[in-house]
Amino acid sequence: MRLLIFLIFTFPAVLLAEVDAPKRGDDGLRIQIYLDQKCFGPGFLDGKPGNFTLRAVYSYNRFRGRPPGAWDILLKEAEEEVKVLYATAVVPSLAKDFINPGLPRKYEDVGGIKLMAYRSYLEFMAERYHTSESFLIELNGKAKAYGLRPGSMLKVPNIEPFRIENLAVGRMHKEDEKLSKHNIVIDTKNKQLFVYDPSQPTIVIPGTAMIVSEEEQEPLGKMIAMFPTTPGREQFIHRGTWKVVNCVEFPSWRYDKQLLKTGKRSKNAIQVAHGPNNPVGILWCGLSKSGIGIHGTSSPRTIGRSQSAGCYRLSNWDAARFPQYVRPGAKVIVR
Repeated sequence: MRLLIFLIFTFPAVLLAEVDAPKRGDDGLRIQIYLDQKCFGPGFLDGKPGNFTLRAVYSYNRFRGRPPGAWDILLKEAEEEVKVLYATAVVPSLAKDFINPGLPRKYEDVGGIKLMAYRSYLEFMAERYHTSESFLIELNGKAKAYGLRPGSMLKVPNIEPFRIENLAVGRMHKEDEKLSKHNIVIDTKNKQLFVYDPSQPTIVIPGTAMIVSEEEQEPLGKMIAMFPTTPGREQFIHRGTWKVVNCVEFPSWRYDKQLLKTGKRSKNAIQVAHGPNNPVGILWCGLSKSGIGIHGTSSPRTIGRSQSAGCYRLSNWDAARFPQYVRPGAKVIVR
C-alpha cells in the first residue's frame, strides 16, 4: 500500500486560538444546535463550547468556503435559523421498552440479557436530545430529572431528536450509487471523522491546503459532514486506506477481555446483546481491516477522551445519521 501524502489539514493550538469561542450560554448553545443539525458535530449540546465546538466551527466554515475564525458570521446564520433554543419534550410511552434500571455494569454479568437498554428515563432523554444528563438536570432540577416517567415533560435543546425506535435489529445498509463513493478521513490526532463528496468540487480557502493522495493526485472532494470520534489506543491504530464493508443497525457484540487488552482474540468471550448500552452502540460499520469498525457507544461522555482497542467511536445520535452519508464501498483514510 502506498503511503498517503496529506497537504496539512490539522488543528494546531494556535489555529484553534484564532477561532474565537462563542460565550457560554445562549450564543454557545445556539451555535451548537445549528452545527449539530448540519451534521458538523459540536459534542454535547450544553451551551458550554469546548474544543469539539471550536473544531466544528472550523470545519463548518471551511465547508462554507470562509475563514475558520468567522464564527460571528456563523452566529448570525444560527440566529436566523435557530430562533428558539429550548423545547418541551414529553417522555414517550415507548421509552419503557428501552429502560432497565437493573442492567449490570460488568459485561461478565450480561449473558442472557436480551437488550442492553438505558438505565433510566433521564439517560434515554439525554441521548434523544444530543445532550448530557447533567445538562438536563441543570435545566429542569434534580427532582424532575430523576423522577421522569412516560408522559413526563422536560425542557430540552430544540433539535430533531434521535429516535431509537426507528432502528431495527440487524438491519443492513446496502451499497448506494452515490454514498458508496464518499470518502472518509479519520484524524486520530484531533479525534475527528470527516466525510467528503468527490462529486462536488473541493473548496480552497486561502491559507489552507487540500488533502490529496499520492495514488490519485486529486482532492477527496467537498467536506459535507464532520463527527467527533474516539480512535483506538496508539498501538492498535491501523493507519492507511481501507473500505467500509458492512453497516448494520443494533449489532450484538463479542466481549473478549483479552482482545481489548492485547488486540488478540481469545476463546473466552461473551455475546453482548444489542441496545444503546452495547459497547458498540446502535450501529456497526465494519472496515476491510478485520475487527476494526466505526460504531456507536454506550458512553457518549467518553467520546474524544478514552480509547478503544482499535475502532472509531461516535455518539449514538451521530452513528444513527452516519448511513445518510456513508455506505459500504466508501473509502476510509486513517491518519
